[in-house]
Amino acid sequence: MTADAKPEILPVAAADLPRGVMWRLVRRKLALFAMIVIGIIVGAALFAPLVAPFNPEEQFFEGLTLEGAPLPPGERFWLGTDLLGRDLLSRLIYGARTSLIIGIVANGIAVVVGAFVGILAGFFRGWVETLLMRFTDLMMAFPALLLAITLAAIFQPSLWIVAMVIAMVNWVQMARVVYTETRSLSEREFILAERAMGAGLFRILFRHILPHLLSTIVVFGTLGISTTVLLEATLSYLGIGVQPPTPSWGNIIYENQTYFTSAPWLVFFPGFAIIALALGFNLLGDSLREVLDPTQKGRH
Repeated sequence: MTADAKPEILPVAAADLPRGVMWRLVRRKLALFAMIVIGIIVGAALFAPLVAPFNPEEQFFEGLTLEGAPLPPGERFWLGTDLLGRDLLSRLIYGARTSLIIGIVANGIAVVVGAFVGILAGFFRGWVETLLMRFTDLMMAFPALLLAITLAAIFQPSLWIVAMVIAMVNWVQMARVVYTETRSLSEREFILAERAMGAGLFRILFRHILPHLLSTIVVFGTLGISTTVLLEATLSYLGIGVQPPTPSWGNIIYENQTYFTSAPWLVFFPGFAIIALALGFNLLGDSLREVLDPTQKGRH
């Protein structure tokens, strides 16, 4: 190496990020279980027209008893019917699309916005840090559910409006985490060395800061999907989320809650689906955190 050459400073954690991650996840029983659960739900959502036995909005005359009550699970309607005689299994399958779209879109927007705010505040400091983090603290002062209910009530509820509302209340946690990580990284020796050698801001941000943050962003983003799905289900259950006839797991419970005692399957099955998807992403996020944490390497 010549005297004028600059030493190449590579973020070791970022360089190792893609290597063997999937293999180490598959070797973990909980992670494998989570990926199977998520894969089944995602597959059902993607191929809903092929998997669902009926149209989710079709009301069957024979889907109700003579007294007008929903049918229990049986040979034709595997999970029974709802209060309008619609096949519950078909509505759950199509409802998975709604939950996943909102979970991925809303959480994706929240991750991008939160990471952007956190990186700017943690790296540039000064008035930028003060302005962005005080606004973040202001947003965190409001209860997320109450703020989401207020915003959802102001706007006309729809699939994309609900996704945007959830994103608007969920980015603050990501911003706070990324801000703390960025502020710590910006004071590390290799960043100070890059500054001393005259490296530009964009080089430091995109080549050294951001790669070190990828594992944190990926893990936090994965865990955030379950929170987003639960928040969407809560809003739909309260009647201010995705509106019928578009099926979502939350509004299925909302529509059929009056039959909780006489037809408990109408609440149990969508509730179980919500728990399964949230649990799957939580287990996957926890496993990713352990796999991507360099201090855990060699312990498993």
